[in-house]
Parts: sequence; C-alpha cells; structure tokens
Amino acid sequence: MADQVNWQDFDKLHVIRRLRQLVGKWWNVQLNFTDEKGFVRGVPEGKFFNPINPICKVITGDDKGFKGCMSTVKQTTIDATGSKNKRARLSRCHSGFSTLSVPLRVDGKYLGCVFGDGFLVSETEQEQKLLIKNYLRTQFTKQEDLLAHIESLPVLSEKDVEYLTELIEIVVDEILMTQANLSNVEKQVSELKSELGARYGFDKMIGKSSPMQSLYSLLERVCDSSALVLIQGENGTGKELIARALHYNSKRKKGKFLAVNCGAFNENLLESELFGHVKGAFTGAVKDKVGLFEATNKGTLFLDEIGDTSMPMQVKLLRVLQEGTYTPVGATTIKKSDARVVCATNKDLTKMVKEGTFREDLFYRLNVINVIVPPLRERKEDIPLLLEHFTKRYARSTNLPEKKPNKDCMEKILNYNWPGNVRELENEIERLCVLSGEDTHLDDAFLSQRIKEGTEQKYPGYRMEGKLKDALEALEKRMILEGLKRTRWNKSRLAKELGISRAGLIMKVDKYGLDKRNLG
Repeated sequence: MADQVNWQDFDKLHVIRRLRQLVGKWWNVQLNFTDEKGFVRGVPEGKFFNPINPICKVITGDDKGFKGCMSTVKQTTIDATGSKNKRARLSRCHSGFSTLSVPLRVDGKYLGCVFGDGFLVSETEQEQKLLIKNYLRTQFTKQEDLLAHIESLPVLSEKDVEYLTELIEIVVDEILMTQANLSNVEKQVSELKSELGARYGFDKMIGKSSPMQSLYSLLERVCDSSALVLIQGENGTGKELIARALHYNSKRKKGKFLAVNCGAFNENLLESELFGHVKGAFTGAVKDKVGLFEATNKGTLFLDEIGDTSMPMQVKLLRVLQEGTYTPVGATTIKKSDARVVCATNKDLTKMVKEGTFREDLFYRLNVINVIVPPLRERKEDIPLLLEHFTKRYARSTNLPEKKPNKDCMEKILNYNWPGNVRELENEIERLCVLSGEDTHLDDAFLSQRIKEGTEQKYPGYRMEGKLKDALEALEKRMILEGLKRTRWNKSRLAKELGISRAGLIMKVDKYGLDKRNLG
C-alpha cells in the first residue's frame, strides 16, 4: 500500500459517485475526503468544500467561516490520528453542524478520512439550531435570510446516522480496495522494470565468441550516450534484443521503450504512428493520436527495418533526428521530442545510398554508432551455449527434466549454416524438445529435413572419387574461402580458428588464388 492516496481518481469511480448522489439526495449531506494533514481533497478547484445546504455555502464563502472550517477539519484529523478506534466519529464543527468521519487506516497508519457534514442530529436538534443561530448573528450582519433556512436543515435520527455511517464505510472500503489495486500495479510495474533490466542486461546476452565479446564491449561504452545507434545484421540475429539491452542499461531505463517495424506500414500510416495526428487530419482520424516520438520522450524509440522507409519519410525522419522537432499529421504546431533513437536494418544501406534508394544525409546521421551483429554461422562456438539456454527454458516452462542432444544431433546442429540465425535455432530446439516427448535426449532423427540435407550436402562430391590429395586440397580451399568471407578477410582471426599460423594461411591463400582482389 502506498503512503499517499490517489484522491484525484476517486471521484471517477462509479460506486463513489453514486453514493455521493444518494447521500446528497436523501439527507442533503455532502461527502468529502481529507488527507493525513487535514486538507480536503476531491472538491472542485478553488473551493474548500462543496456544501449542499445554503447556510454552509455562505459560511464556507466567508473568510472567517472558511478558516473555521479548516480548523474543524484539522481537529478531526488530529482526533482521528490520535485515536485507535477505526470506527466513525460523530463531532461538531465550529458553527454547530454535525460531522461524521470515518478514518482511512492501513497497517496502523492513518492516511486520511471520509466525512459527511452539514446536518443535525435529532437528539440534539434544538441545541444545534440555537448554536447555529448564535453563530450567524455574531458573524454576519445580514442573517435574516440565513436564519430562515434553519428549519429546513437536514435532521438525522440515530438510525439515519447508522445508515450514513455504513454508506461512508462503503466509500472507505472502495477507496482502500482501489488504492490497494493501484499499489499492486505500481509494485508490478517496478518489479517488471527490474526484471526487464536484469533480462536485458549485457551479461544476459549469450555468447562467449570473440565477435560477441567485441559487441558487449561496444554496447557498454555507448549505452549511456544519447547518440544515435544503427544496428546492422541479418534477420534473426537479435537486433531488437540489443536495442532493449541498450535502453534498460541506460539512464533512460525509467522511460518507455517502444518498437516499430517501419516495413509493416505504408508511408501515411507510418507517419501517423511515429508523429501522431490531430482529429480530422484524414478520413478515420476521429480523435487526436499521440505519436511514438512523443510517447517515448525521455525514453528509447526503436525503428526496426529503417531501410524500408520511403524517400519522403526519410526526409521527415532526418528532421526529427537532426533537430528533435516534428509536426503531427494535420497539425500546424511543432513539437519536440527527447527520445533516444535506435535503428536497425538487415539491408546494405551503403549500397542503397549508391543506388539512390536511401538518402545519404540520413545514412550519415544514423551511422553515428554502428553496431554489427554477427550471424550465427560466424560464432558457432556459441551454439552449445544457446542450445543449453533454450533447453533449460523449455524445461522450466513445462516442468520437465532438461533435455540433452545426442552426439549426432549436436554434430549436425553445429555443421548447419543457420541462415535464420538465433531465431531459427530457437525454433528448432523447441521442435526437438516437443517431438522428443518424455525422452531426456534430443535425437537427430527429429531434426528438420532442411538441417539434415544442409549438413549432408555442405561439401557435396568430396572424397567420393579421384585422388585423395586433390580432394583434400579442394576441401581445404573451400574451408579457407568460406572462412575468409565469414571473418571479412581477417587473416589473423581465421588462422587462429583453423589452428595454423598467419604466415601459413597467407601461403595457402596465395596458393589457391583466394586474395580478395582476385575474387572481385
């Protein structure tokens, strides 16, 4: 339960609005809320009370009367705070009216009270009327009209007071229940943010390979910066995971993280999604809409598939990325956004710039921090770690023992090229776990046909006929060529992977004519 009550939300609750109407209709009694300091909440702006009977209206409209009401409420607060009684308290205000208050207590802590006032009690009706008359005569020079209303003041019997108490207690229960729900939501949000921070920590990104270690180092250096980040990599490599990790490890983690796939919308819909629109901007715009740049202010906006945006949209994106300003569709006023933008693409933007399909100025604006996500085939030493992670997660979700791949299954998984990268591997492991049933081993017989065929035909024709020396050289040439492409012609790295010296690798590259310049 939060220490502070969200008073402003309670008048919106149907139960409380209805009870206020009933109490006002039956007894001309107004219900109000006070906080723990004795200040009235939930009344119209600029007013202390919103009384129903005409005498109370005049009293609260007068400076001295207003101060008297404040004094009464504060005294009620002091009495409620000092009392261990959780039941209602019947007292009198400074002018003689009765006040019925029910304290709000949670775990022994006083958070305020709900009270009804502006009525008389039948047992002391005459005494109260005399007190009110004397008060009016001493405080107001023109009291004749007010005195005429005394006989029409609401008078509550003992049973009426009991019934009013029950209704006020219903209001209190509704407030406490609503407050508890709000507190639970706040707690869940806080826990979720903490969980997200842990889930998307850089240490939770799986991979011990050299490319992944370089990636971790780069992300740690740029996470707290507000600089634009461009994430490039193939489909299924986890570009959005990296964007989330950047957000939840940055100073902006308390703000929102929102993602949009730029290729999933046409130009007009994408503009409305990003920048919002005003009512009537186009057919179907029946109300104003907040765009993602506004919604992620002080947070992070992830623009996936940025390479799929049209040239006109690229102009609008360049403006907001360069100046931080944009105009909602159909609006004339300019808005500002302090959202950090992280973009991603699986396309070759450099090639697109040369072809004239992507703006050069936008490309250089996006390419402040360039994060290259290595495909899975370039970090196969991470496959066993990823496989273990996916099998453990499946075991937790199904309450089954963790499954292990047999030798042949692991060999075929390692030899497959994984064009769908980590996402394809994840789906394949789930398939294996499901098909294996209660067996604790993952059998290669259940592998998808494409994986079986892919591993069988990886080096077709080798060692089938001819001289062994020629077959081995052909295989060696193929391995070196694929390795050079995979490492982007980094001979030192490839030599280490192949277990030979860099000088030995250079000799073999010359022998087989695999120099990058010769291959074009």
